[in-house]
Amino acid sequence: MRLPGRYDGVARPIVTYGSNPVLHRPCAPVTEFDRDLRRLVLDMFASMEAADGVGLAANQIGVDARVFVIDCPDAGGEDVVGYVVNPVLTILEPAADEPAEEVTEEGCLSVPGPYAELPRAFRARVDGVNVEGDPVRIEATGMAARCLQHEVDHLDGTVYVDRLPEELRERLLAESRESVQQ
Repeated sequence: MRLPGRYDGVARPIVTYGSNPVLHRPCAPVTEFDRDLRRLVLDMFASMEAADGVGLAANQIGVDARVFVIDCPDAGGEDVVGYVVNPVLTILEPAADEPAEEVTEEGCLSVPGPYAELPRAFRARVDGVNVEGDPVRIEATGMAARCLQHEVDHLDGTVYVDRLPEELRERLLAESRESVQQ
């Protein structure tokens, strides 16, 4: 599932909340598995790296395609690195010693600056395909599971602040606008 030289792409600008409609609507399924898709994935890894992120959805760089990349530690501290085209999210039952959900701070490259506590399932899985159209699966716990949920939300047109109460969301968006202007 890893691409050789996955950080050899070109970093693209990150779309911020409210600046591009592609961030606020469900993304189109990928139907063409070609050189352009491979280039997109490489550019997404480079964009995530340049922005110091742990995950990135295609619409966060203005591309209407159901693709995300991830480079994020799981609950055990192991890095979960990969990408999924046309992902389908499944929330998994926790193991006996795991919580069903975790409430921790979450942030977003498309809402630069502020973070907010948000509950997410502790264990999650995505199933999809790679750039050749072959099946792939990523299963994760902790922060990496949060990242899987966060990125699939993006592909469905939902930014994490959309899950927050309106007053908190508006305050965070105002903070984000201020941090971008500075």
